[in-house]
Amino acid sequence: MVCLEAQVKIAAIGNSITYGYGVVHREKNAYPAQLQAILGKEYEVRNFGVSGRTLLKKGNLPYWKTNEYQKALEYFPDIVIIKLGTNDSKAINRKYLSEFKSDYLELIHSFKSLKSNPRIILCLPVPAFTTDTTGITSKVVSEQIIPLTREVAYESGSEIVNLYNLFLDKESLLPDKVHPNSLGATLISNRLYEQIALKNNPDFNLLATLGITGKQSNFYGFEQTTFKWNGVESKIVRPKQTAKDKPWIWRARFWGHEPQTDIALLERGFHLVYHDVADLYGSPEAVKRWNHFYGFMQKGGLSKKVVLEGMSRGGLIVYNWAASNPGKVAAIYADAPVLDGKSWPGGKGEGKFNQQDWNNLMKAYNLEEEKKAGLFKGFPIHKAKKLAKSGIPLLHICGEADEVVPVDENTRPFEEAIIKYGGNIKTIYKDGIGHHPHSLKNPTVIVDFILRATGHKINMAAIPAPGSEFRSAAGWKKEADWWANHEDIKSLLLRAEGTLDVLFIGNSITQSIGGNREAVTYKPGRSAFNEALKGYTWETAGISGDRTQHVLWRVRNGNYNWAKPKVVVLTIGVNNFPSDEPDEITEGISKIVAELKTNLPDSKILLLGPLPAGTTPNHPNRLKYEKVHQQLSKLSKKWKVKYMDLGSILIDPNNNLDPNYYSTDGIHLGVEGYNIWAKTLEPVLKAMINQTNQR
Repeated sequence: MVCLEAQVKIAAIGNSITYGYGVVHREKNAYPAQLQAILGKEYEVRNFGVSGRTLLKKGNLPYWKTNEYQKALEYFPDIVIIKLGTNDSKAINRKYLSEFKSDYLELIHSFKSLKSNPRIILCLPVPAFTTDTTGITSKVVSEQIIPLTREVAYESGSEIVNLYNLFLDKESLLPDKVHPNSLGATLISNRLYEQIALKNNPDFNLLATLGITGKQSNFYGFEQTTFKWNGVESKIVRPKQTAKDKPWIWRARFWGHEPQTDIALLERGFHLVYHDVADLYGSPEAVKRWNHFYGFMQKGGLSKKVVLEGMSRGGLIVYNWAASNPGKVAAIYADAPVLDGKSWPGGKGEGKFNQQDWNNLMKAYNLEEEKKAGLFKGFPIHKAKKLAKSGIPLLHICGEADEVVPVDENTRPFEEAIIKYGGNIKTIYKDGIGHHPHSLKNPTVIVDFILRATGHKINMAAIPAPGSEFRSAAGWKKEADWWANHEDIKSLLLRAEGTLDVLFIGNSITQSIGGNREAVTYKPGRSAFNEALKGYTWETAGISGDRTQHVLWRVRNGNYNWAKPKVVVLTIGVNNFPSDEPDEITEGISKIVAELKTNLPDSKILLLGPLPAGTTPNHPNRLKYEKVHQQLSKLSKKWKVKYMDLGSILIDPNNNLDPNYYSTDGIHLGVEGYNIWAKTLEPVLKAMINQTNQR
């Protein structure tokens, strides 16, 4: 147990969203409570949120006048998280917005003046999906509150976390269009966990090391320096905290356009760099310039491998440079990229012809005549084999309806060649979208790709966390939530007092086996397992929606060691498929197995992992299922547990999920699915129980 004095104290300052208004079981599910749960005992998180409050001193309900503000100051926090501004967008408060920045700076100063000199993290408000312009107003939040907050972050040097873009495609998580529900609070707590857990290099100063001076300006709350290097305009944006191995992203073109990915990486400790080669179209001269500038960045101490970002014609330079320098590239994010100059600007196929750019491109590549240009093989489209062999992770975001840089002449043939030669590429095609808009409103997919490629992705699948599911449609009694089910399981296991033969642990698929769970109403598998385990005692500890991190938390914080089951059946991982990669899911399962072996040393473990999912062989869920099981098959021997992959009984001869056993969602079992599952496990479980009895 860590003593209280050693704990890092976190004060969560805010309005109703911080308080947890509208959140089911807010004492457990408001974002500060969830943050506390995943940070653990080394931290103490206190919720100082007050509903309806403004940052503005002259607002209708100023946070300044609350008891919670005074208590937060008296708490002497080590970290202060401020999430204010939403209520300042109301019509009654807008007339005072000219004072928003000065009031915010004063609020920050009031905390920075404390003897604890806390780290300050400013949260941009989540979007409001309201239409009433007299109350909280979306346009005011996005066009006034957020830019002002970024100015405050820039002038005060405070860290900043963009919750706005994180929720732009998550309207369903805000039932009343303003307040995130408990699942939305999970999104906030996870993002803040990443920020707090960031391992940094506090003494690193790239500009000072390189002796760079230039014009300072505000890049969305971060310090941008614009300077000339070898006569060429260059830019560097510094993060508030430099991540430990000093990662960086190198933007090739269209500085500041759709910057959400750049901003998100700056938040996570990446430097953002630009060196202008705009009129060189990825030519040898452009590659030469970038070679020199890369060497300059290396003298400054940045990571040897850089993330390249190529938007539109920027694709020409990032790929040509990568082909010449494969060992220096950590990953490439290309957005509607030009990969064949003959497509654009040449217009030799379906792409848009641009006479001026075509003339400039021919000049840059020293192509003196049209015939010579037609035979030219120096564009990235012709270098797919070399790039594939390099193993560089590639991500493309493209509009399917792009008429300027058609995907069928650029990304699609490139993707096919990369796959053919064993490369690593992921593509996202936006249906009905043209060349614009670039990127994604919520850049999480792009950011996570880059974080994984550079080794900076925090694996939330392996961080113990309680669940926050609350919907009764999950097969629970009305008004029951995740916590009610957790307590239901704890009570069952406490009453079992070491008498259980089998305990099933998992998610909704396990929950639906049934057992004696009082909070569970849907039990299609109960009769099948009652028959298969007749004469044996068994229970289920499955909770709908659970992922590996939730089961890990439950095993650590439940009464599982009190029940002392002879056999534990672990079926988990399918709910991780939408957000986690196979190796991340496997790590989460590994942590659960280790926890079970520690807390239940006398129990045998039957590891099933995730059941087959995805109706067809090429479904993304099926591909993840197969990769997870490839890993589990190898690791189970090391872990010394009994392992089974149920694919052989649940997948038909055509490699599709057997419709006799599955519901139409390609995840959940029907009654017949539970019947064959129970019959398959029956001899295995009885043998394992008998082995335990013979000890």
